[in-house]
Amino acid sequence: MDIVAYNPGHDGAVAHLRDGHLLSSIEAEKDSNYRYSPLAGSDILDAIARLDRVPDVIAAGGWWPREARPTGLPKHVGYRGLDQSEVIKTRRPFMAAEVGYFSSSHERSHLLSAYGMSPIPQGEPCYALIWEGAIGGFYEIDSDVNIRLLANVMNQPGNRYASIYGLADPTFPKNAPFSRFSDAGKLMALASYSRRTVPTAAEEELMKFLLASVDIRLDLYDKLHSSPYFDVGIEDEEFRNFAGIYSDRIFETFARFAQANLRRGIPLVIAGGCGLNCDWNAKWRDTGLFSEVFVPPVPNDSGSAIGTAIDAQFHFTGNAKLEWDVYSGLPFVMDGNVLDGRYDVLDVSPAEVARMLSSGLILGWVNGRYEIGPRALGNRSILAAPFDDGARVRLNEIKQREQFRPIAPVCLEADAAKWFGLERQSPYMLFTSIATTDALPAVTHVNGSARLQTVNEQSNSALFDLLVEFKARTGFGVLCNTSLNFNGKGFINNLEDLDTYAWESGLDGFVVNGRAFLRRNSMQYIDYRERERR
Repeated sequence: MDIVAYNPGHDGAVAHLRDGHLLSSIEAEKDSNYRYSPLAGSDILDAIARLDRVPDVIAAGGWWPREARPTGLPKHVGYRGLDQSEVIKTRRPFMAAEVGYFSSSHERSHLLSAYGMSPIPQGEPCYALIWEGAIGGFYEIDSDVNIRLLANVMNQPGNRYASIYGLADPTFPKNAPFSRFSDAGKLMALASYSRRTVPTAAEEELMKFLLASVDIRLDLYDKLHSSPYFDVGIEDEEFRNFAGIYSDRIFETFARFAQANLRRGIPLVIAGGCGLNCDWNAKWRDTGLFSEVFVPPVPNDSGSAIGTAIDAQFHFTGNAKLEWDVYSGLPFVMDGNVLDGRYDVLDVSPAEVARMLSSGLILGWVNGRYEIGPRALGNRSILAAPFDDGARVRLNEIKQREQFRPIAPVCLEADAAKWFGLERQSPYMLFTSIATTDALPAVTHVNGSARLQTVNEQSNSALFDLLVEFKARTGFGVLCNTSLNFNGKGFINNLEDLDTYAWESGLDGFVVNGRAFLRRNSMQYIDYRERERR
């Protein structure tokens, strides 16, 4: 069965499944569009252009109601809803043919993406956790893939979590109705600076105000003018302490429910934007409650189209599982030319790139199709040597980010235990580990943690070969890895944008599918070239 599904709203995407395999997932923010974008016409055209036949089913993800229909059935299902009887199944015209039409809720899209992409075999019961901007609840998925809500533990956990960053940030307008989407990731970085675990009486009152209401208050900041953290600045030491305490309190609220109400030894799948919080994911694994904890690389809404496609597949075929590859985005577009005279252009081997990186060059790295989800996993990355904290500083300058933001390591899977104490795979950069050496300061956060991606020959052969060569030169199969994107935009996916970015950001160059473009005016590259000539 051929299924095309779309998530029309936040983190919009179009997913294409065929006979239980993910063929592609086209995400609206990618190719240098604004982060968190809804679908645009160009995304629909890209998806249609890749079709080689009329699909059997078009599937629409649920979202907040947009089309007012005084009579008749709605065009798509809403945000919440679990019962299979609530889905829409009908037929409609598409590309001069009649095809099946399916729609199920946004809530089900999260559950089916996490369940369907997990290694848990269909028929084995599991628990699911959705925590995101709106939903915060535990579910049970039985052997027949019936879904039961166990409890809404906390409404809007993601929005509540992000809200304190705006409280402290004097640049955030306090009359804004909603926190910035980017604040949650920044708060995750700040929480690692916390050196205190016991809240003050004032902090207890603040957390009660923020967490006890049924929904997050629309007058949130109006009521907090007297808070000691109102516009105090994100550099404030006590605010950073509170960031860690507040993060722990939200996690502990969910963990207490799990410990009191869930049976031990059953797998857990996690979905929703809070599934990108690597510290929380590691805490779930460390509870020992679950036989396995799985988080897909698309736990946020970028995976909702995939989840709706899996749901449609389940309804039409009975199969709720998916074969997939994280590199299922669009290929890099080489159309266009870089400006003459800007670069030395040459074909390079992994050994030559490893030599450049070990000599201090910072390079964009493009290989194959882009990654699904928001994390750069070695196909749209910026790479650097990890041995000098100056590399972290320079990478954050290149990316125009705050200097408190950490840089993630990518590591040979076989070396993960030695350098990060990790005895298992972590291919999607979704769990934190603790560095076991002080030799990697550029990828070690202030509390010793690292948001690790592991690589083997099967998961990403090009990156694996590069890490092997880098290890041969330095003794460490570890590199700095951060996303290749303009600030506030999704991954770069065409040559003209990459050319512009290299010059505007200060990259020393970039490598696209084995061809290097090295900036002739980069001082680091000039020094490297002179050393190589001696």
